[in-house]
Amino acid sequence: MPGMLKRELAGVLDPAELGMLYSAFDQIGGIVIVRIPDRLRHRRRLIGRTLLERVSPARSVFAQSSPVGGEHRTRGLELLAGEDSTLAEHKENGCRILVDVEKAFFSPRLSTERMRVASACSDGQTVVNMFGGVGAFSLAIAMRRKCTVYSIDINPEAARLCGINASRNRLRGRVVSVLGDAAAEAPGRGASRTLMVLPERSAEFLPAALEATERGGVIHYYAHTHSYKRAGAARAAEEGLAAACPSGLRVLRSASVRAVGPGYHQTVVDARVL
Repeated sequence: MPGMLKRELAGVLDPAELGMLYSAFDQIGGIVIVRIPDRLRHRRRLIGRTLLERVSPARSVFAQSSPVGGEHRTRGLELLAGEDSTLAEHKENGCRILVDVEKAFFSPRLSTERMRVASACSDGQTVVNMFGGVGAFSLAIAMRRKCTVYSIDINPEAARLCGINASRNRLRGRVVSVLGDAAAEAPGRGASRTLMVLPERSAEFLPAALEATERGGVIHYYAHTHSYKRAGAARAAEEGLAAACPSGLRVLRSASVRAVGPGYHQTVVDARVL
């Protein structure tokens, strides 16, 4: 929601304070998550109350108090206004996704990318989602294709919620939630398509992705790439993949998925296994 945070708080904060704000916030079901600069921490309760009143259908507003990190990819949250519950149902691309925003990672900003990948899949394929989280990519695929998706995650809460989400949506295909380390669980699956949506660490899991994917299959490789232009980010992503895997892959497509900070992009390279 680029620019929406400043629009919602116009008239509540003065122009100098508005200038300090990040441009967007995340809304996951009835939960709003906002990042607040240190210089505005004394205004955080006011910001929370205002967003609770103005954003529909918000029932809780949290400030992100620490970056996403650790093996389980979680973040700290501070309640600013509303109900003290981190469990939400997010609706996207025809799926109902149960998310605990404090115990499992989920980004609503990847909705378009999830649809793109799902549309690229075909009936009868085996798909390995190496870092499946609560199952958002996996559900989008199985909702549209008669295929089997192995959704792997090392976070027990994410794997548990993925299993619940698979059972509560009407899927054409099948989502199998697998709790474990993708490096151990992905190889040998005979995948037609493998997703690597862990942009900060994908390079170290490439050997496992190659072992998981059959010859002729496609790997969707995500990374964080430095560039001030989208086209430059896509080229840099291809170069990064080539450095991590000098042979055995042929690039089909590369793109910037979204900006993640000044001069940084989350990128994707779709590559065929030779």
